[in-house]
Amino acid sequence: MNQERFDRIRLARSEGIGSVGFRRLLARFGSAGDALRALPDLARRGGRAPVLADLDRIAREVNRASALGAVWLIQGDREYPALLAQIPDAPPVLMAMGDVSLARRRCVAMVGARNASAAACRFARMVARDLAAQEVAVVSGLARGIDTAAHRGALGEAGERAAGPTIGVIASGIDIAYPPENAALQERIATEGLLLAEQPLGAEPRARNFPHRNRVIAGLSLATLVVEAAPKSGSLITARLAGDYGRDVLAVPGSPLDPRAQGCNLLIRDGAVLIQSAADVIEAISPVDDRSPRLPFGEDLVSPPQIVAEPEERERNLVIRLLGAAPVSVDEVIRQSGLDPAMVRAVLLDLELAGRLERQPGGWVALL
Repeated sequence: MNQERFDRIRLARSEGIGSVGFRRLLARFGSAGDALRALPDLARRGGRAPVLADLDRIAREVNRASALGAVWLIQGDREYPALLAQIPDAPPVLMAMGDVSLARRRCVAMVGARNASAAACRFARMVARDLAAQEVAVVSGLARGIDTAAHRGALGEAGERAAGPTIGVIASGIDIAYPPENAALQERIATEGLLLAEQPLGAEPRARNFPHRNRVIAGLSLATLVVEAAPKSGSLITARLAGDYGRDVLAVPGSPLDPRAQGCNLLIRDGAVLIQSAADVIEAISPVDDRSPRLPFGEDLVSPPQIVAEPEERERNLVIRLLGAAPVSVDEVIRQSGLDPAMVRAVLLDLELAGRLERQPGGWVALL
């Protein structure tokens, strides 16, 4: 592994460096190495101690990943999924096991209730099987219920037919199986499909990690299909993220008497495409297949730095006055401040590194 790739992993693993901050630091300094060297001063300027990830810890993770047969997908890589790279909060690094070329195929996310009905699971298996037969990669999160049915449908039963493409995105380290009963399925996906994890090796699947996983599922996919979901569920969060990213939202209708179908029915009422078969899914994504770009990323990850003047106290205070506990869009802050957009983003980055700013989906920010 070359030094820049190692430095990007270290930058991504450093405390307080989110997806947007990672991109801004690379744009500002040109390379991860230069960003890491500047980070302590940037953090101190915000009144915070340096937050660099420990060198030895990153080296151990890199070596252990290699021993497991995992590879790194790093923003700027040729292998990094191009459609995922388009979302504003794309993960800086992912760990992968399996066939990374699957992420460059047409991908459709399938999500739904963990306590799904038998009929919904059967439908999910059928649609996933038919999509996989059309070389569409089925993306899901390896959870109980609909996720499990979708993965199994795409892979096929042992001896039934050749395995189809499926991508599992997990909320833990790539070496942790969750839920435990899906350990064999997760291993099969890592061997016959593609397994992706944003969290470091050994990380347990904590509740706060699942929304991050959901954005990867939505970001990889041309469309997100919700098979069965309650009105307030993680599946609807994934669907909302898909809509925020400009991707199609698809839903399977259900009985109004079944609470597990209410979320899908609400999505359809609000404009989601009604789906009754894999053919409907293929028809829905066909007009947007050209959204799967091949970004011209090369192997040289170092880019010329953007020249950004350091914000003065007056400019910093002006931006801070426009922020509060209520989220506001970055575009609105730029408009009301009248400052150069690069200057506003520099102030926001300083606040984020100081632990004073929270970034939210859709380009919104709020003071902590």
